[in-house]
Amino acid sequence: ERASTGAKREFTLAARDPGAGVKSVKVSVLQAQKETVLVQKTFEPAPHQVTEAFTLEQAGLREGQFDLIVVVTDKSVFNFGAGNTTRVTRTMTLDNRPPVISVLSLAHNIKQGGVCGVVYQINKAVERSGIVVGDQFFPGYKLPSGNYACLFAFPWNMDPRNFQPKLYAEDSAGNERSITFRYQAKPTKFKHDSINVGDDFLQSKMPQFETMYPDIKDPAQLYVKVNRDLRKENVARLHEFAKKTAPEMLWEGAFLRLPNAAPRAAFGDGRTYLYKGQKIDEQTHLGVDLASLENAQVPAANGGRVIFTGFFGIYGNAVIIDHGWGLQTIYSHMSQIGVKEGDMVKKGDIIGNTGATGLAAGDHLHFGVVLNGIEVQPIEWWDPHWIKDNITGKFQ
Repeated sequence: ERASTGAKREFTLAARDPGAGVKSVKVSVLQAQKETVLVQKTFEPAPHQVTEAFTLEQAGLREGQFDLIVVVTDKSVFNFGAGNTTRVTRTMTLDNRPPVISVLSLAHNIKQGGVCGVVYQINKAVERSGIVVGDQFFPGYKLPSGNYACLFAFPWNMDPRNFQPKLYAEDSAGNERSITFRYQAKPTKFKHDSINVGDDFLQSKMPQFETMYPDIKDPAQLYVKVNRDLRKENVARLHEFAKKTAPEMLWEGAFLRLPNAAPRAAFGDGRTYLYKGQKIDEQTHLGVDLASLENAQVPAANGGRVIFTGFFGIYGNAVIIDHGWGLQTIYSHMSQIGVKEGDMVKKGDIIGNTGATGLAAGDHLHFGVVLNGIEVQPIEWWDPHWIKDNITGKFQ
């Protein structure tokens, strides 16, 4: 199969001659016996290395096959001073037609902080496709039918006026297309509360972070550093974990909730942290806190592959499971971890026990759902009707 390219795609020619140096470069295209020169340069003095960027735009090629010819000559005295010449020819296909995307799924209802699924068709092979929301890209995955499915989020912290998802596709020739589609987005009003940070809490919690920030001696200052900066680092790492996702669905049906557990804090709760009556920090709680018995067994919410176990900053001892398609769950503050990285788990397998590691004030499970590195509302994933209507019913 010949390499396809679009007229606008940028090529880079890199030529080097460590000895005599590069004297000249010439790049041309040949189609229907007509040769058009794109780059022609002579260098004085002759550098050991040159790079030249070019596109095919000014070549006036028509769609179809053409030859790309590169000729490089060095400055050596061989051939009566004419130098050595290297010639490379590549046969390629010009393709300027952007992919055509058709949306197949019907209702796209999404709440701020939540997720929605879309199923679509593309008329040709593509390098990548998916949904763009602001500066976030949610990749689509190929279904056995040849169609594509994509899960995308309405980020909890995005101004609803800026939420305008678009479907995007790019083919191997570099041709791109993006389209809008019908959706209904609903803003969410998240609640806000205040949390008092006491000295007892600081004395019991801060020692686990002292080695990370050895310069900070004051426990309240260390708390703010951990709550703010370490939280940011942990959240950034969730985007790294997103790259380890499987290209197929490893999960099925509704996600399990920690059995017999009472909810303690919800997703998206705004929190003002007070120390001795003074505001010291403000953060958003991005998960659901579930309290059961102390050291309760924690089941895997659904099938998947364990991609992280260990100490994870504010989350304490944590397990992250990848369910494929960018969907991951995080289990935090655990006292014990019973799985290791790479393990495949089934829904309900015990992965460890609840605890109070990290920034937990008491024994509980902080359960989070993450889509492509963005934390999303877990409640949706516990609801079999929501999953069928918004996700699986669209492509089954």
